[in-house]
Amino acid sequence: MKKWAFLAIALVIVAAAGITVWWMMAGSHRTDEAKNLRAKNGAHMKLTSPAFTEGSAIPARYSCQGEGINPALEIGEATDESQSLALIVDDPDAPVGTYVHWVVWNIPVSMTAIPENWTPESGVRVGANGSGKNAWTPPCPPSGTHHYHFKLYALDQKLGLAAGSSKGELESAMQGHVVGQAELMGTYAKH
Repeated sequence: MKKWAFLAIALVIVAAAGITVWWMMAGSHRTDEAKNLRAKNGAHMKLTSPAFTEGSAIPARYSCQGEGINPALEIGEATDESQSLALIVDDPDAPVGTYVHWVVWNIPVSMTAIPENWTPESGVRVGANGSGKNAWTPPCPPSGTHHYHFKLYALDQKLGLAAGSSKGELESAMQGHVVGQAELMGTYAKH
């Protein structure tokens, strides 16, 4: 009996090792697919800010405790197919679900920077933020540290979406037209 028990345990170990190897290979394949998707969708695009770096704190100046203006953003090279840019800024840490801080589209691809306290020029559309206003809403978390995601999309066309449209409506209109993307994340906690 002991021989059979030993053999059963050995078979279980071999099966577990085989499953682990298969799972790791499948995960590697999924990672390669994600890398290819990023490369296809303009992985070289960059979005940075002179006000804060990736993962660092957004200065209070840009919050509800400061001037409440938008931080300056620097836009790296878009793909050749790009006809316009779109920007979504949101906070997934909000207590009522993701809070939308800014929705902007039909930004000209010739723009290499969005200045602080930006007033979009004619032709650029601004959508409804989480408060229902067509404007930037500064970080103002009720408690704790929140993460603010600045997501830039290069599109192969301008969108005929009306000003005041929601983040969801913009995301629907962008489907099938995203040719590049970049993201910058900053944090904020009230002091």
